[in-house]
Amino acid sequence: MNRACASPITLATLAEYWLGELDAEREAELDEHLLGCGECSAALAGLAELAGGVRALVRAGAVRTVVTDAFLERLAAAGRKVREYRVPPGGSVNCTVAPDDDLLVSRLEAPLAGLEQVDVVLLDIPGKPYERLRDVPFDAKAGAVVVTERVDTLRAAPAGRVRVQLYAVRGEAERLLGEYTFNHAPWPGRG
Repeated sequence: MNRACASPITLATLAEYWLGELDAEREAELDEHLLGCGECSAALAGLAELAGGVRALVRAGAVRTVVTDAFLERLAAAGRKVREYRVPPGGSVNCTVAPDDDLLVSRLEAPLAGLEQVDVVLLDIPGKPYERLRDVPFDAKAGAVVVTERVDTLRAAPAGRVRVQLYAVRGEAERLLGEYTFNHAPWPGRG
């Protein structure tokens, strides 16, 4: 007979456990709990399955997301073709997607030291925001936010321009860190 867990582990704590972000003592406590609790073990297995699905979508270039340099290094080591565009604040770049690109990366350079939260905002041609990625991961030492794009969508896109903004966010206040322009052109010979 299955009994409900008397002290279920929260999803946030399971995620920290899965990512190896807990101290050794807390991790040992959870190891013991998970060995004896089918309910929490099943929740962890579900989280692992979800993470695997998200990872597969990102590796396939099927979603727009923000990733770490470590993630990109693992993809490159696995033989994935990653096309990267590095843009300084206020800069622009001409960009495209080759037929054999697995992933397209925009490295948005910015002064990130001391920041708690960074948001990425995508703007349409007139300058109206149409998507906001909140509280994205970033490495302050690297001085850039690394955004992946949907390769399938960009391969099919006509020539056009996209603007992206990075904001430092603290509470209700935000400060523009940089604006970046991407001048997209289809791969030559596409058709």
